[in-house]
Parts: sequence; C-alpha cells; structure tokens
Amino acid sequence: MASTIPDPQPGTGTARETPPPQPPSGRAGRVEAHGIDHIPDHERHGRPRQLFSVWAAANVNYLSLVTGGALILMGLTLWQALAVIVTGNLFWLLTGLLSISGPAAGAPSEVITRAMYGVRGNRVNNAVVGWLISVCYFALNLAAAATAAFALVEMAGITANTGVKVAVVMVVAALTLAIGVYGHAMIMKLYLPITLALTAAFAVVAVGVFRHTDFSYVPAEPLTGTDLWAVLAAGVTLIASAPLSYTTSADFSRYLPRTAPARSVVGWTFLGGFLPGAAVCSLGALAATVVDMTDPQAGLRQLLPDWFGPLLLLALVLGTIAINALTAYSAGLALQAVGIRIRRSLSVLADGTAAVALTLYGLLASDFLDTVSNVLQLTVVLLGPALAVYATDIVLRRNRYDGPALMDETPGGPFWYTAGVNPAGALALAGGVTVSALCVNTLYTGPIARALGGVDLALPAGLVTAALLYALLTRGKFRAPTA
Repeated sequence: MASTIPDPQPGTGTARETPPPQPPSGRAGRVEAHGIDHIPDHERHGRPRQLFSVWAAANVNYLSLVTGGALILMGLTLWQALAVIVTGNLFWLLTGLLSISGPAAGAPSEVITRAMYGVRGNRVNNAVVGWLISVCYFALNLAAAATAAFALVEMAGITANTGVKVAVVMVVAALTLAIGVYGHAMIMKLYLPITLALTAAFAVVAVGVFRHTDFSYVPAEPLTGTDLWAVLAAGVTLIASAPLSYTTSADFSRYLPRTAPARSVVGWTFLGGFLPGAAVCSLGALAATVVDMTDPQAGLRQLLPDWFGPLLLLALVLGTIAINALTAYSAGLALQAVGIRIRRSLSVLADGTAAVALTLYGLLASDFLDTVSNVLQLTVVLLGPALAVYATDIVLRRNRYDGPALMDETPGGPFWYTAGVNPAGALALAGGVTVSALCVNTLYTGPIARALGGVDLALPAGLVTAALLYALLTRGKFRAPTA
C-alpha cells in the first residue's frame, strides 16, 4: 500500500513526456507535488553549493545563542566553552554524510531508512525518531521565536498578555508552516536571501559583543576534576544535539542529480551547519561573560545600540522560522512514512497543530531554559544511535540505494526482510539506545553515569554501540539492490 498521496499539480501528464527546463517540482510558487515518493531523474536539478544557504539560514537562530550562553551558566570558562562549541558542531560532518544518500536514492531519509529497519520497522522508527522528536523540536524553536516576538510586541507598546501571546505564536507558526507547505523549491528560493539578511544582522551583534567581552573570564569557583568533565560532556551533548537532530538531511538533497559529487554534498552541508552554528553559539558564550544570558534578549540589548533592538528581535524570529520550516517539512514526510495516507502539505499542517499545542504549554506552564536543556540532551539518547545506524549503512552499502525499490512496501519487496522488520537495524538501534540511556545524566542519572561521578557519556556510547552492532549484524549479509 502506498503511504503517500502526491499533491495535485496542474500541467503534469503529457508535459512529462518532454521534460521542461524548470520542472514543476522546482518552482517556488507552487506547492511541492512530491512527498515521500521517488524523484525521477528528469526532475532532479540544482547544485550541492545550494545546500550551504539552507543549513546556514537554519543555524543563525535564537536557540544557538541560548545554548552558547548556557555553557557559561553551567560553570565553564570562556575558552572551555568555545572548545565545547567547536567540538559539538563538528557533528555536522555526520549530517553531511547522511545527506549524500538523497541524490543516490532520489528519496527522503524517511524512506531510505527502510533499508536499515525494514518497511514495518521503519514506520515505528519514523513515528518516534522522525515525527515525535521533530514535533518536539518544532515546539522548542517556535517557543524561542515567540519569546523574541513577545519582546517586539512590548516595544510596540502592546502588553503581551496571554491572549496576545497565543496570537503571536499562531502568526509565527503560520509563517513557518507556509514555507513547509510550499516545500523544497520555496526553501531553496528563500534561504539564500534569509542567510544574507541574518549574516548582516549578526555581524552587528558580533561587533557589539566583541567590544564588551571579557576574554579572560573565569567563574568565581572554577570547575575541576570529575565536575569539570561532567559539564564538558554535557556541554558537547547540548551543542551536538543540533546537528544530530537532522537525521533527515537527505530530505533537502534528494532533488540533486544522482551524479552530484558526494564530497561536495558533504562539504556544503557541513559548512552550512558548522560555520554559523559555531559562530552564533560563540556569540552567546562571549556575551555571557559580561551579561546575564538567562534572558538572552535582555542581555544582548545591553551590549547593542538602542536602535538595533527591534532589528535583533526580528532577526531572531526570522532565523527561528528558517530552522523550523525545515523541521516542519521533515515532520510532514515522517508522518507520511509512518503509513498514513495524507498529502504532504496536509501532513505539515497536522504537525504544526501538534507543535503549537506543545509550544503554548512550554511557554505558559514551564521554564523555557530548563526545558530546552533537558529536551536537547535527552533526545540524544535516541538520535545518536539512529544517526549511527544510518551513517554505518551508507558506508557499508557504499551509498548505493535503489530509489524505486525503496518504494516497494509489499511482503515480497527487497526491504521487507523478516515480517517487515530488519533484525540488524532494530537490534542495533535498541542496543545503542539502551547503552546511551544507561550513560545519561539529565532528567535522570543512569547507573553508568552515576558510577562515573555524573559524567554523561550517552552521546559517544550510543553512537559507537549502535554503529558496531549494525556492522557486526550485517557483516556479509547485504542483499539490497544497487543502483
């Protein structure tokens, strides 16, 4: 049974007999026709360098400032925090590796992972690792954008009471979902100018922050010994949670021609995530040496000229809309991949509805900063092993995926495996998650973390365990067709 309904598009049918110079799927003014179905070769277009602006726009955002400032609040010195930021953002290399499967298969990550988990097993994977976590990230990012928008409303002389806050959340969500509904071509069209606008805004922020930064900052009571290692590990996990959350990076590269150089796809994805991610996180850490970053908006405004305050808030809202549009887009594909027969455009709207509800709860009934820290660290328990299985499959399979074969969901299909589940992928993911959960120290302390004095090794332990298990369980057993 097909698990997607393509959105209706005028001008298809006989027009496909002679491929147009610019295919319908590449026009930003039309709702994207494709969901999780295979992208035929004559509709592939673009160059790998376009991926840079997609990921750059998504990483100049409010959450990056929050997490960068949080490292100083956790007790690190400035240079320790900067080292953690660089280390955590190096995980964008794995995001780049996953993205090369898109051009190879002409399919999104939500379908490619059928090769790892089987048709039925992949539905469970998409329900949890794909849809649920994406909606949680959507809600966190929407809350971040909304807090900046609340301050903007207050500057305009409007009291941000509960009714106004609800209205602001709805407006920001509507703008975000509009990009997600129009889809891939709209993202490619908008994200270069968004990147340029955000770069200009954050260049002003950088000047203001550098002028006031205490480059010799050391906390009153510097961390040492086990306490230091515990915070360093937690900090890397916090920063790495951003690139690890994009186990769906093939969603945005699948329209590239299958001949697109893999090295270029990896490189542009990595640079697009790493450079702005490291820069904006660093600005948060630098600012935290002189102002209180528990409220990043108020803290940064102390370092910047008064006239720039509204522009900063607009930039924070715009950057968060950019990252959330990608999240909404992937969440929509994940909902289709679960097996629900719904058009991609409608699935994006359904995801947005769930995320808005979570956002309103997070803003009106809980502490935002604590929620961000706990959720980002805890999701690594799932995301790290899932990313490791995916990356290992790409390496072992040498990135050879048969897109049309991945669309076959019948019991006789090549990715049905055993009763619709690939035992190797399921066991590797379960093993990685189990070991990671034993090592975590966030909402709870696992027994291994407790034995290590609170040092959280959930990220490396989950990654290594899942990768090794998958490699061992699939050794000599690959039977998947190649392109």
